[in-house]
Amino acid sequence: MTYALNNKQVGVAVSCVLALGLLCNTAQAQTKNSGYVTDQRGNVVKSGTGLCWRTGYWTPADANAECDSDLMPRLVARAADPVPAPVPVLAPAAAAAPMPVAQRITLDADTLFDFDKSDLRPAGRTALDEFVAKIKTIGPETITVVGHTDRFGSNTYNQHLSERRAASVKAYLVSKGVEPARIQSEGKGETMPVTKAGECLGAKSAKVVACLQPDRRVEIEVVGTQIAR
Repeated sequence: MTYALNNKQVGVAVSCVLALGLLCNTAQAQTKNSGYVTDQRGNVVKSGTGLCWRTGYWTPADANAECDSDLMPRLVARAADPVPAPVPVLAPAAAAAPMPVAQRITLDADTLFDFDKSDLRPAGRTALDEFVAKIKTIGPETITVVGHTDRFGSNTYNQHLSERRAASVKAYLVSKGVEPARIQSEGKGETMPVTKAGECLGAKSAKVVACLQPDRRVEIEVVGTQIAR
């Protein structure tokens, strides 16, 4: 029996035939175990709305930007290895800077020397030994020794006496191991008295000599750095 088809029926039939042919060709061209249906040229087959056809072999690992772009960020984030946080490097602790120190002592010249003499007395050596023991905790840069006298005697005589006394103190410090290059000695004579004007008035006498005792002195100043213990 022959059926006459109108134009609309003919169009439907042709569409069915084409669709079946496309599916058959796609199935033949599909790569085995592929996640998406592809044609003979290897292109992914899409629906009329632009969706890709997945096969039964599809897994999230097959997702690509063309078909499953919404899955790509999660897949990339999951696949990326976590970057370890950098380990902070601790800077070595800075060594404490040496502390500069200055120390000054005043020694009674009557303890160091006999009256009008520049040779050290035993008591004077003991006083200097104590001084050397004190500066063992100081790395001395400079040691200044200054001799002073009272007002009795000429200016010239007193100047020379103060210089000789300072030189005696320096020589003793060197004998105790202090580097001579670090010691400076000088004399000031009677030019820098400790007593005030108007004190100790009168001619030379035991009383006035005793009053002027503070003027007869040797000052020692040490400048250096404190040595850590």
